[in-house]
Amino acid sequence: MTREPTISGDQKQRPRRPRPADVQKEIDNRLRPQRLDEIVGQRDVVQRVQIAIEAARQRGESLGHILFDGPPGLGKTTFATCIPRELGVPVEFLSGPGLGKPRDLVPSLSNLQHGQVLFIDEIHRISNAIEEYLYTAMEDFRIDLVLGEGINARTHSMPLPPFTLIGATTRAGMLTSPLRDRFIHRERLGFYHIDELTEIVLRNAAKLKVTIDDDAATEIARRSRGTPRVANNRLRWIRDYAQTRAAGHITLAVTADALQMAEIDSLGLDGQDRSYLETLIRVCSGGPTGIDTIAATMNASSDTLSDEVEPFLLRSELILRTPRGRVATARAYQHLNLPLPPQMTLFE
Repeated sequence: MTREPTISGDQKQRPRRPRPADVQKEIDNRLRPQRLDEIVGQRDVVQRVQIAIEAARQRGESLGHILFDGPPGLGKTTFATCIPRELGVPVEFLSGPGLGKPRDLVPSLSNLQHGQVLFIDEIHRISNAIEEYLYTAMEDFRIDLVLGEGINARTHSMPLPPFTLIGATTRAGMLTSPLRDRFIHRERLGFYHIDELTEIVLRNAAKLKVTIDDDAATEIARRSRGTPRVANNRLRWIRDYAQTRAAGHITLAVTADALQMAEIDSLGLDGQDRSYLETLIRVCSGGPTGIDTIAATMNASSDTLSDEVEPFLLRSELILRTPRGRVATARAYQHLNLPLPPQMTLFE
């Protein structure tokens, strides 16, 4: 007969060590603004959302459905967490790729409270069945449930309390027109200016309890691709570097050394970005070259290059997408300190 292991009193009272994922989530929540007034940048979007919230509150109605569109890291989820706090209502978070069938969505819809916010991240990746299921839920506040099977099946219409659906997408063009048109408010988030990112870095440095010079915060902002999430990631790395190499204080010199170790150059390019440019210029003679050729040469996925690398290179005017393929611009040659080829004027 086996005996079950006994647990001592000390073991019972020993606190559970937080998992790394829990710690990271806690840090992310700490750095993320909690109210709309705390959001730096996107002031036009903030003002329009505040007006919509105040109007809905005065009428005693639920806030109209909102679609946030924009590149990753610009604050779509931040808005989705701040809006329920402004309304004083609960929020439930869902992910588009995780919603494959209507039965995945029914529990969330059937348990909604009056005025509650339902947030779907990457909403462009929901299935067609889910999308059609959302039509009546968003417009008529009801869902149709099929009970039974075969000839005994019957449809039951279930009313829903008025609620607010907030959708976030990085590819609004992949949403169908019927779903897109059911969002009363559509907001496009743009990239941040250096002064806005500098303020974000200074605020979050205080939240992380690290001292930083103003010029160091500006340098971090300048190398953060106009994206708060990137700025926060840069700040965390430089904090670690300063803690172990510079007595914890972040100066401009410490920032430059830390970013150099991380292979982040003055324009904000990382090692993979420069490898892309070097492949395009040195191996492919500056283009025009197809993305598959570049990916095969770099031993990388073409989807990774087109989704993660090329957007910033295009925005920085380092490459061009032409019908014949990718082409390096004069600025790319200059950034890599390479001589311009004679035919460069053909592509400028």
